[in-house]
Amino acid sequence: MNTTKHFLPKAEFDAIYAKVPRVTVEVIVRTDKGIVLSKRSIEPCIGQWHIPGGTVRFAEPLHDAVKRIAQDELGVTVAIDKLLGYIEYPQMLADGYKGWPVGITFETHIVAGELRGSDQGEEIGQFTQVPPHTISDQAAFLNMHVFGEW
Repeated sequence: MNTTKHFLPKAEFDAIYAKVPRVTVEVIVRTDKGIVLSKRSIEPCIGQWHIPGGTVRFAEPLHDAVKRIAQDELGVTVAIDKLLGYIEYPQMLADGYKGWPVGITFETHIVAGELRGSDQGEEIGQFTQVPPHTISDQAAFLNMHVFGEW
């Protein structure tokens, strides 16, 4: 299989994903202090707490996407503990976001590195309950699938 990465120009990416679902991974990092969330520094949902995540690249295995995103957004290497489910984003669509991400959500733990933010979410926090101003679709998932177990 040819796994050469060809990245789309932003305009083409936006045009495609305004018409079809976009597969993402959501990376829930569990620590002894709670789960790690970052506060969005960019659109969409700027200023809201969110689960670090991002688009799965063409021919990228999901577990590779999880590890890439944890490294890029949090500065850590993670191991996957389990698949938790998926998140759809009807509220983001209702709020005017031009796309329909479907986030496949994994619970992970840190195996190396020190937590830090990124250009996507400079501020990070560790929580044992959903903080105010969390992306609503993610907050509902966290309350049902993560914090309900605590």
